[in-house]
Amino acid sequence: MKTLSTARMSSKGQVVIPEDIRNKLGLTAGSQFIVVGENDVIILKTITQPSIRDFDALIKRARQQAKSAQMTRSDVSRAIDEARGNN
Repeated sequence: MKTLSTARMSSKGQVVIPEDIRNKLGLTAGSQFIVVGENDVIILKTITQPSIRDFDALIKRARQQAKSAQMTRSDVSRAIDEARGNN
């Protein structure tokens, strides 16, 4: 069952997530969120760390894709630098 609560924004733009929702979702101090806003809708999505198994599967898939694209280690390093804006 979904929990429905209300919250109010402070003058500093802070919103307190109600205790019952924090408890239900296991949120603690320092929990991080992606915030999406459009029109009159705001969505908070928790950012969770992937499990080691999920991370290993992601790395394996990335290596397979790089290999099938015939990318070298230097190609991968260059692509990472470009994505980070280190041109």
